[in-house]
Parts: sequence; structure tokens; C-alpha cells
Amino acid sequence: MKFCWTTIAVNNMEESLEFYQGIVGLSVSSKIALGPGAEIAFLGEGETKVELICDPNLEVPGRLEGISMGFEVDSLDEKLQFVQSKGLAIDGGPFQPNPHVKFFYVRDPNGVRIQFVENL
Repeated sequence: MKFCWTTIAVNNMEESLEFYQGIVGLSVSSKIALGPGAEIAFLGEGETKVELICDPNLEVPGRLEGISMGFEVDSLDEKLQFVQSKGLAIDGGPFQPNPHVKFFYVRDPNGVRIQFVENL
């Protein structure tokens, strides 16, 4: 079995695309119009894929608890400085639970917890 993607229902497609492209660093691989005001965007390539769905007929939950998506970075310190320079609040960390990994969290525009991880 192969994992395909993570789907996130979003309130504002442009705001979410700005976050996942500009902050996370994923590129848009395709966009599909579903009808008036509704669309899907796929981001990422290879094994890292995120699907964003914006549809005024879908109820988008508020802040999600117990779910996070992790993205590996080359330098956690550089990523931390970058997200802070963009005005994003740090939602947790940075943490270093052992000598091999360190990470911190932010929230995407839809309340999904995003983890940036550096493997040491």
C-alpha cells in the first residue's frame, strides 16, 4: 500500500496556497475547478502531496487538535527565523527530545498544526 496525499478543507484557497507554497515550500502540481467558487489544488511531488479543497458547500472545522503534518527542513534555525520574519506565531517548540531530532510547530490558515523537523 502507498500513501497518496493528505486532504485539507480550506476556507480561502489563495491564503492556503500562499502558506503551503511560501512557508512550507510546496509547488502546485495541479488545480481543478469544481464549479462556482469551488476548486481543488494538489501541491508537492514524489511522496509529499497535499490536497486543498475549497468549496463553499463544505463546512471547514476550526482549529484541529491531535493531527499534525511534518515537513523535514535542512536547518531548523533558518526555518524558525524565516517563519517568524513572516509574522507567524510559533505554536510549540522548538523542542529537541533527543540528540537526533529537533522541531517546532506553526498553524496553517485553517488551524492544521504544521511541524518543521530537522534530523541531526
